[in-house]
Amino acid sequence: QVQLVESGGGLVQAGGSLRLSCAASGLSFSSYTMAWFRQAPGKEREFVLGISWSFDATTYADSVKGRFTLSRDNAKNTMYLQMNSLKPEDTAVYYCAASKRWDRVTDYLAYDYWGQGTQVTVSS
Repeated sequence: QVQLVESGGGLVQAGGSLRLSCAASGLSFSSYTMAWFRQAPGKEREFVLGISWSFDATTYADSVKGRFTLSRDNAKNTMYLQMNSLKPEDTAVYYCAASKRWDRVTDYLAYDYWGQGTQVTVSS
């Protein structure tokens, strides 16, 4: 059974940094497209960035390019979202997700598995 568990959210001032974690069980990162999405109150779920380690490909939303990066720890089967230079508009619940598809990496409907989300709040 696949399970994704996010952690690391919190309250941070604008310009600060946070690192989110997504601990996975029941799947191998090399077999899935992994992504982060976010959802602010009253807004649709928004793609943040996605990665395919098997294709060696990463794609970012324009709004986070140059500020957010992904990494992973194979031993822990955990991926990390490093968020720097945070802005108030980054405030949202952040979700990690897994999909068997890369061609629809930005489409949240293409994802089979989701974590429960972690709240990120950036104060101005």
